[in-house]
Amino acid sequence: MTRTAAIIGGGVIGGGWVARFLQAGWDVRIFDPDPEAGRKIGAVLDNARRAVPGLTSFPMPEEGRMTFHPTVAEAVEGAAWIQESVPERLALKQAVLEQVEAAAAADAIVGSSTSGFKPSELQAGRARPGQIVVTHPFNPVYLLPLVELVTTDANPGPVIEDAKAILSSLTMYPLHLKKEIDAHVADRLLEAVWREALWLVSDGIATTEEIDEAIRMGFGLRWAQMGLFETYRIAGGEAGMRHFLSQFGPALEWPWTKLMDVPEFNDDLVDRIAGQSDAQSGHHSIRELERIRDANLVSILRGLKHWNWGAGKLLADRDAQRKRETEPGRTVAELEDLSQPLLTVSRAVPLDWTDFNGHMTEPRYQEAFAAGTFSFMNKLGVDDDYIAGGKSFFTAESHLRHLGEVHAGDRIEIRTQMLLGEGRKLHLFHKMKVNGKTVATGEHFMLHVDLATRQPCATEGALAENLARMSAAHGPLPYPKGAGLAIRHPDRAP
Repeated sequence: MTRTAAIIGGGVIGGGWVARFLQAGWDVRIFDPDPEAGRKIGAVLDNARRAVPGLTSFPMPEEGRMTFHPTVAEAVEGAAWIQESVPERLALKQAVLEQVEAAAAADAIVGSSTSGFKPSELQAGRARPGQIVVTHPFNPVYLLPLVELVTTDANPGPVIEDAKAILSSLTMYPLHLKKEIDAHVADRLLEAVWREALWLVSDGIATTEEIDEAIRMGFGLRWAQMGLFETYRIAGGEAGMRHFLSQFGPALEWPWTKLMDVPEFNDDLVDRIAGQSDAQSGHHSIRELERIRDANLVSILRGLKHWNWGAGKLLADRDAQRKRETEPGRTVAELEDLSQPLLTVSRAVPLDWTDFNGHMTEPRYQEAFAAGTFSFMNKLGVDDDYIAGGKSFFTAESHLRHLGEVHAGDRIEIRTQMLLGEGRKLHLFHKMKVNGKTVATGEHFMLHVDLATRQPCATEGALAENLARMSAAHGPLPYPKGAGLAIRHPDRAP
């Protein structure tokens, strides 16, 4: 399958799709008659390039090629995936889809970003309705994984499965809705909360800021990692959902919501909401708010990834796949060439590794070099099973040198040289590089320790043999510049 996508409409959502495909390595062909489309999409891409590397512990794929085209027909030529993201007017979408169908390959998947229209409305009158599906994402498209995949009986099974596979390959979560309804599922839930919020403001019960605080300080965080029903299941205690429903089900009959009644959307309400929103957030520009949003989402998603939960599980699974592809986990005994320092870390620098100056912070250098140490230990055979057996290496000394700046999104590589490995001693020297330039070094001296006595002890068996192999391979290497300044060379006087 060709990895080429066409994006028809480059607004906020279309630009997000551009970033999502480009950063997954797809070539992207764009049609948008707006003369400012290039600038606007460029701003979205800048945000994505800054934020998305924080979601992976591995280097980002090489970006695909982005091109702009003067017609829909040119844009969709050769595309395996076509994403329509034009304004939410049914007649306009139908007209665009007619142009797409006339020029697109018969086996291309055509997704619509519509938040409200049903796929049957978009398929109506088309010669090939089976290739058209709804693929409704959420802003920012390049960060949020959910995409509502809505299909009809006109869509063949292979088209649906291919759509799921492609969206999943973009690290998205395709929620397949097999029965269509206006506004799908997620927006209907949002609409319910939105209507109630309008009443709370209209009746003077709460301000826009107070409502937002109620969401982001409370149930919003719960929903982010567990959704609605699982959250309520836990609220039922040991008896679970049944007990929760018996306790709180009767509340549905109480007049706690005006959900079925909508306040008059008059100028007074619009002015009140706009004024309160200005007071709440007007001191930030939209670009600043976007960056704040992105940084917060990255932190939440990385936190969820750490616990392998919710949306973070998608990222953890993708990292596990990349680890299998790029780090087969071979030990010293299995590596063909030990004659040079070993590659122990290759990853992107996430946003939360940097400070207000945009530089990677000192603890993160230590964290990266510690990852290099752990990787080297694993290659020696000191893995989880070995540590569970009662022995490990403890760091006795470490030394860090800063030689250049490292920023969010940079790809760092660490190569590790063993300076000493015998008896109970292990002395490692790490070089961190960005674009081939050494930006930092780390030096670690460790002792092999019996975890029961917490005392140093000699290495034995396979570990001792692997240390001997590394000593024979790395012993002839030149002593690296900067090594021994704080942790002395074993053959030199103190």
